[in-house]
Amino acid sequence: MGGTTGTGGGPIGWGAGRPGIRGCGSPGCIGPNGGGGPGGGGCSGWADTCYILSFSIIMLNTSLHNPNVKDKTPFERFVSMNRGINNGADLPEPLLRILFDSIKNEPFSIPEDDGNDLTHTFFNPSREGWLLKLGGRVKTWKRRWFILTDNCLYYFEFTTDKEPLGIIPLENLSVRKVDDPKKPNCFELFNTNCKGQKIKACKTDGDGKVVEGKHQSYKISAAVPEERDLWIEAIRTSITRDPFYDLVAARKKKVASKK
Repeated sequence: MGGTTGTGGGPIGWGAGRPGIRGCGSPGCIGPNGGGGPGGGGCSGWADTCYILSFSIIMLNTSLHNPNVKDKTPFERFVSMNRGINNGADLPEPLLRILFDSIKNEPFSIPEDDGNDLTHTFFNPSREGWLLKLGGRVKTWKRRWFILTDNCLYYFEFTTDKEPLGIIPLENLSVRKVDDPKKPNCFELFNTNCKGQKIKACKTDGDGKVVEGKHQSYKISAAVPEERDLWIEAIRTSITRDPFYDLVAARKKKVASKK
């Protein structure tokens, strides 16, 4: 949705002024219970939780306030969507209740708009179209409708879907042409400074639960070379840089190497 970005250009949830979340993702961030978030683990652990929760909140906002969505998400489903996202543990249900009621009572505002058109962002993208995406865990190619907007890449199963299957924030990523023996006209999203680490992204699984992406890179195929090049140019324009995320990723890599 429009207006769903917060501190550092990430999705909603990064210090977005909603109850229970304070400045996640900044060097001095704390979670709702202090000490880096509900499950501990310091700033970087709570930042991972925030990214997944952010995607869930975007979907909740769409479900509750888009008039075209008839199946409104109840609180119980919102809780189920977010099970295990806090380093394997559940977030406190009172926190989820506060967030749910806040979104239900007041939808996100949209910059330079009257706030009535909650699909503003998806109807005014930087670029959109059909592409093939290679799976992260199961290496199969699937046709997805992609929308590039607000420094994020969203993908849907169908053009008529009101909620995305996944969201890839473009912070600190890079994009390049790549060759693939099975698919022509490919390009790849990757993290130059943090090779071997998963890209911070979210998707919904087969049960409708919000989960973290499994990709160390995203390989995508266009129909023709010209279309591939236009996507690469548009994505490069949308990529933002925040050195803090590189520092966090480098620290996580150093800690993991010592185990």
